[in-house]
Amino acid sequence: MKTLKQTRIGETVRVVKLHGEGAVKRRIMDMGLTKGVEVYVRKVAPLGDPIEVTVRGYELSIRKADADMVEVQ
Repeated sequence: MKTLKQTRIGETVRVVKLHGEGAVKRRIMDMGLTKGVEVYVRKVAPLGDPIEVTVRGYELSIRKADADMVEVQ
């Protein structure tokens, strides 16, 4: 199982499953990270948090803790 947190800069991956429960999972889905969507990892902050990705045509910064809940392939 590979997560969005483990994805390298410049890689494009597809979301397979969202982990987490309740409000946390809902917030991730509201940001556009839903099953089947393609995500391109643009860059990572100098200290590693947050991660900047491109999803559905817009740029999104996501915390490492949230990125760890997104299973990708």
